[in-house]
Amino acid sequence: MSINWYPGHMHKATKEIRKILPSMDVIIEILDARIPFSSENPVIAALNSDKPRIKLLNKADLADPVVTGLWLNHFHQQKNIKAMAISCTEDSEKLHAIIDLCKKRVPGKGEGINRINALVAGIPNVGKSTLINMLAGRVVARSGNEPAVTRAQQKINLNNGIMLFDTPGILWPKIENENSGYRLAVTGAIRNTAISLDDIGFFAANFLIKNYPDHLAKRYQLEQVPETELALLEILGRQRGCLGGGGLVDLTKIAEIFLTEIRACKLGRLSFETPDLIEKELQETRLKAERKAAEKRVQKEKRKSAFKKKSVQK
Repeated sequence: MSINWYPGHMHKATKEIRKILPSMDVIIEILDARIPFSSENPVIAALNSDKPRIKLLNKADLADPVVTGLWLNHFHQQKNIKAMAISCTEDSEKLHAIIDLCKKRVPGKGEGINRINALVAGIPNVGKSTLINMLAGRVVARSGNEPAVTRAQQKINLNNGIMLFDTPGILWPKIENENSGYRLAVTGAIRNTAISLDDIGFFAANFLIKNYPDHLAKRYQLEQVPETELALLEILGRQRGCLGGGGLVDLTKIAEIFLTEIRACKLGRLSFETPDLIEKELQETRLKAERKAAEKRVQKEKRKSAFKKKSVQK
């Protein structure tokens, strides 16, 4: 799956992260608690660094708390990783506990001139700049509710033994797991123009019908939740007056409204992936890649065989 949005500054940021990583003591990675796997920073994941890592599941106030607990357990089972669920807009006391966690992860540093260098990484619109501002106690990083606000690396001295290195949010130019691309779009990590609004709305509707039917019924006062995403969006479109020519529902318009309400937590706290679901999807992706590679090998052998046959005939 290709995302039609990969600003040039992201390529530069990738090179910068690779360059400064060796001098970092700890990596603080901000994730979206609603999609912890899909919102992992691709550069950090690809480097397989043995640096101590702290994964902060931000926007936990928007996520299903039961599913968030599953993800915390999942991360705690991994080597060199500690995880914490937070909300940058609410948990000011909990956010400052991150400082203590950094110092515990890098014993012997963080006092006097022997400071801790902490790389702060995350995809666009995950709340990275907001977190930095709260940790610093002042506005030092630009923040906003649109992706790609931070465009250049910044150094922020917290004056408590820790130097933060902020980097621009980075996305993949290509996403192997198609569902991850849709989840990024549903939660607003990528612009609405990157993928068709209709497709995003259909994906979200299908997922919620299967996993959160009660939330749909309560929000939209449905006596019975439809079985298909098209039926659901048509009902919602008629509720909201999203009608076009001939009285047909404008699916693009209702999809935009639907996604806006999901992102604003109007349907309640939702999570769009679990560790078990991701493991299943990764297996399917690997099998798909293996089949594709096998098909390429067969085609290559056929071409070689045909070439040899022509050479013999000549």
